[in-house]
Amino acid sequence: MVAACVESLVPQKEILEILVVNDQSTDKTEEILRGLTTRYPRVRMLEITNLPAGWVGKNHAAWTGAREAKGDWLLFTDADAVHERDSAAKALEIAGQTRSVLVSFSPGQELGTWYEKSLIPYVYCRLGKRFSYAEVNDPQKPVAAANGQFLLIRRDAYQAVGGHASVAGQVLEDVALAKRAKGAGDRIWFGSGQGIVRVRMYRSFRSMWQGWKKNLYPLMGGTGEAVSKEFVRALLPAIVTIVAAIATWGFTESWTLAIAVFAVGLVSLAVTDGGELRRNQFPARLIFYGIPGRLLFAGVLWASFRCHRKGKLEWKGRVYPAGRHGASNG
Repeated sequence: MVAACVESLVPQKEILEILVVNDQSTDKTEEILRGLTTRYPRVRMLEITNLPAGWVGKNHAAWTGAREAKGDWLLFTDADAVHERDSAAKALEIAGQTRSVLVSFSPGQELGTWYEKSLIPYVYCRLGKRFSYAEVNDPQKPVAAANGQFLLIRRDAYQAVGGHASVAGQVLEDVALAKRAKGAGDRIWFGSGQGIVRVRMYRSFRSMWQGWKKNLYPLMGGTGEAVSKEFVRALLPAIVTIVAAIATWGFTESWTLAIAVFAVGLVSLAVTDGGELRRNQFPARLIFYGIPGRLLFAGVLWASFRCHRKGKLEWKGRVYPAGRHGASNG
């Protein structure tokens, strides 16, 4: 994954240097990176040998890279992100047009397995409701958001808000940085990255579950009330459909009528989900994954709620305190 990311950045003339932070990887990442540094003079590998107290691993890696970078703009991206040849140019153009110090894209999602096609579109449709681009980009609105898979920020603005050191212990460091920048009176811009940058976030069910378990509760509001509302939105339409079909059979003893009621309910759900998918630039065919998507969403949200309430998060072999700033003990 990291090779595809780096090789998609190399052709972009706007990028002065590419700093890749190797944070104690246990696979072949180091070997791959050494090969990339040999082939591409602008690529440099930075090694991390320990995680200081109070830091989430990704935040410390980003901070390490930022301190070594030389440019006036800093582009943070993930190893699983693949960029089109003009991704940096488009982000800089938007920054100039909107006078924004931070520009972030929500990448296009590559979906392989049934569980990716079920859960990820549903999550992003919900996030589209919570963090609408229009409100984030309105300097008069307090709503702020960004996506750490593509986050471009002007160096002086980054330093003024304290950079990743100011959000060292936060699992949603991208949203936290956006809030700090907007709170400082700077303009930020957040929008769709379709056709600009794409990612395949997870390669297994376990990694997908663990990733959303880490992030979903705070993303959905971080309160019991918010979780309850999300459960109702996800599960109530399906429950009503099933109950209505059963009740119809109970009153009429007609399987045909009960199946018709059930089918009407499913079509209604499909129409609703189809509209949300289109608004969030997902293909309409994903409506067939709507029911499993709602069920998976409810399950992982409950798991996220529980682990955050217990105060313990596990991610990539490290353990982090949840619900507050805190240290890794990994």
